Amino acid sequence: MLGSTHGTLTTDFRARVEACGESPRTAVHSSAAPSADDAVPLDVSGRPLYAEVPDLDRFFRPESVAVIGASDAEGRPNTGITRQLIAWAERVGARIHPVHPTRPTVFGLTCHASVADLPEQVDLAVLLVADPLPVIEELAETKVKFAVAFASGFAETGDAGAAAQERLGAAVRGSGLRLLGPNTNLNAFEEFREDLDGPAIALITQSGHQGRPVYTLQELGIRLSHWAPTGNEADLETSDFISYFAEQPEVGAIACYVEGLKDGRAFLLAADHAARNGVPVVAVKVGRTETGARMAASHTGKLTGADTVVDAAMRQFGVIRVDGLDELQDTAALLARARRPKADGVVVYSISGGTGAHFSDLATEAGLTLPTLSQAKQDELHQWIPGYLNVANPVDNGGHPVGDWRGRKIIDAILADPSVGVLICPITGPFPPMSDKLAQDLVDAAEQSDKLVCVIWGSPVGTEDAYRTTLLGSSRVATFRTFGNCITAVRAYLGHHRFTAGYRSPFEDAPRTPSPSYRKAQALMRPSQQLSEHAAKQLLRAYGIRVPREQLVTSAAAAVRAAGLVGYPVVMKASGPQLGHKTELGLVKIGLTSASQIRDAYRELTDIARYENVPLDGILVCQMVERGVEMVVGVAQDDLFGPTVTVGLGGVLVEVLHDAAVRVPPFGEDQARAMLRELRGHALLEGVRGAPPADVDALVEVVLRIQRMALELGDELSELDINPLMVLPRGQGAVALDALAICR
Repeated sequence: MLGSTHGTLTTDFRARVEACGESPRTAVHSSAAPSADDAVPLDVSGRPLYAEVPDLDRFFRPESVAVIGASDAEGRPNTGITRQLIAWAERVGARIHPVHPTRPTVFGLTCHASVADLPEQVDLAVLLVADPLPVIEELAETKVKFAVAFASGFAETGDAGAAAQERLGAAVRGSGLRLLGPNTNLNAFEEFREDLDGPAIALITQSGHQGRPVYTLQELGIRLSHWAPTGNEADLETSDFISYFAEQPEVGAIACYVEGLKDGRAFLLAADHAARNGVPVVAVKVGRTETGARMAASHTGKLTGADTVVDAAMRQFGVIRVDGLDELQDTAALLARARRPKADGVVVYSISGGTGAHFSDLATEAGLTLPTLSQAKQDELHQWIPGYLNVANPVDNGGHPVGDWRGRKIIDAILADPSVGVLICPITGPFPPMSDKLAQDLVDAAEQSDKLVCVIWGSPVGTEDAYRTTLLGSSRVATFRTFGNCITAVRAYLGHHRFTAGYRSPFEDAPRTPSPSYRKAQALMRPSQQLSEHAAKQLLRAYGIRVPREQLVTSAAAAVRAAGLVGYPVVMKASGPQLGHKTELGLVKIGLTSASQIRDAYRELTDIARYENVPLDGILVCQMVERGVEMVVGVAQDDLFGPTVTVGLGGVLVEVLHDAAVRVPPFGEDQARAMLRELRGHALLEGVRGAPPADVDALVEVVLRIQRMALELGDELSELDINPLMVLPRGQGAVALDALAICR
């Protein structure tokens, strides 16, 4: 386990942290979100720009609790639950009131016949009933703050269950009552160890069993503060708990197991809230494959969403996505407790050249930076390490120095290097007494350093004293059992602090009022229709996106005149509201250089359109743009997140290579440029085989203008596709050669 972390909090949070005796985090966000009493600002589409943080204090620390359906009859499921709730209420100092229509007492406590008979207004009601709806309606009338419904048989079972769940949610909305569940469990009422200190992990799971590995981290000395089992999320959802946990001074990291997101926008606002406050969010999100998505939907009744969009949205807002529960454990534990890094450099230190080389290969492949130590530092290390061994990084000590006073000198010298932020020591197996001394030296050095020290204890046994007592007993050393988990966690740790150090919420710059472009574009929209290429290009022009010189004509003679105005050579294309892929139908003619070719092309294009029974609004005579990199930029509607923006290699490559990156608006120039760097074909923009570098600045500007269009037109625009967008050589701009737009 590790020492306290230095993340970020707002000024208000800082005071709360200091009041609890913890080290305050340093603020990274540009401006604080509005307080609970302020109106939440809205973007141009009427959507909130900040997370609305629910007050869940009385949920986790109620003063009074009602257990509806309480029982003490042996052999009944409700009896065990009632017993656990009574024990939990005693631990948190809450008064508990059993409710059952036929029992005078339950476990010696006075039992009340109904909610109406409760002696006081309760903070929390736990429903141990098969049909929670009538009770929810009664609780809402009595102004109970929170309720938990364990019952299953709702959205996870199909349409009828989904309808029942909607009735449950409707009964809560606007009542002031907040509901956890249905289809949840007792995880919120687990016993957390009180003898552990330091920043804690707050846990959110949609499947209670999947949170068990994180919960058991307490056995390794890692503190847990909360567990929210959200179930089907008829009301309270994952994003509510992320926003709440991000404000709790004891929480160093939030660990999530997510099967489906109820509201993509709410999730991004919650992630943004956590990023503003420097609180890392680590998530396992199932549904990467079609099978995983199908199973997740059957379990929680949620729309999993296109995984590429989910993955991009998480990275965009700093959510660290991991694949396994073991990675969730190790990454959340490291991020919760490690101090802010002093440098990005990682040094691998081992007693075996093979071990060091193996780990270094894996770490470098994963994107970690392994700096070559300076010659002066290498000379210093060679005071204690034989000269024939490599100490440039990885550092191989050969084994013998570990057994005496030299071992600590080597570790201290490495940690003193200003390029080093993390020291990682893989110990592939126990070899007492050398491994015992190495572990102790690492612990002692970590206690004296502000750098992160990580150890991989490779023994499959795990009962060794060096591991159980020395390493796990340290508050400063991060101990892992596998190479992979260590690399994943360290990469996330360094990446999180880079992200939050320069974090500016994209919602800060989201448009709040329509632009003049929007008013022009609205006049071009045709509900439930696909626009012709000509109309789609007018839409692009409205947002300042360059298109070729072109004219729409309805006769061969007009086409010849247009070609003279546009300038030879020209491209001629059929234009109509039902045309998508024109090339496949032979409705595009390129490189036309004479009036006779223009007349022939006009006749052929109109003949094909009549044969294919495709209505036209005319023939486009377009400027021919030849030199550049073909890209695709587009807008699509995602079921979870709404409008998304995609950029990738264009032309036929978009269908062959599927090389594209996606973001959820709003986002800034940094994210637009990051999208381009993600492309496998990014080198084409830099110039290959003698081609000049492309005008990346112009491409970025197009992406940002398309993003503005997506935000302003919102639900009015179902799909937009610019393919190809010809990105010309540097300084010459970018031209949308073709466009498709579908209105909602």
